[in-house]
Amino acid sequence: MTEATPAQPELDRDPAIGRVVLTEEQLARRIAELGEQLTADYAGRPPLLVCVLRGAYVFLTDLARHIDLPVEIDFIAVSSYGATTRTSGVVRLVKDLDVDLTGRDVVLVEDIVDTGLTLRYLRRSLEARNPASLEVCALLARESADLESLGVRYVGFTVPGDFVIGYGLDVAERYRNLRYLAVYEPQDGDPAI
Repeated sequence: MTEATPAQPELDRDPAIGRVVLTEEQLARRIAELGEQLTADYAGRPPLLVCVLRGAYVFLTDLARHIDLPVEIDFIAVSSYGATTRTSGVVRLVKDLDVDLTGRDVVLVEDIVDTGLTLRYLRRSLEARNPASLEVCALLARESADLESLGVRYVGFTVPGDFVIGYGLDVAERYRNLRYLAVYEPQDGDPAI
């Protein structure tokens, strides 16, 4: 008896999903390494992980499971893209934190560092709340991003300028549930371009 080949999921046949940039295995391996690094760096002072919604929620979930410390988690949401693949140039706060940051060691967990617009806004906002420390852990950074001036300490992967989807990253709220990262290939009539 031969094993049946599982049907290709409908989502994987979507023509807007282009070449795979990072596989599920590559993501898992690197996130485990980041978790180990955070565990070592924050030994004796468990951090508060602040997840930037919505794009970083998958990354945060996997990252937190690899940090061998009693971490706390909170969420903040900002918007600068809306339903398009281009930033509007304006960042607005959609959901604020529920906890006080005063005297806390905070790790801001971001999905992608691109122009730095959102990150600069978040840094100003969070630093004004008097944390003991504030570091940034980003799953992705564009090759063009100035990580030093943005103060990004932890980076999973550097990626080129292609717009990527999957593993929490979206276009108009679609494709977040892909287990890998792929290039977004806009289709004719797509309202998100």
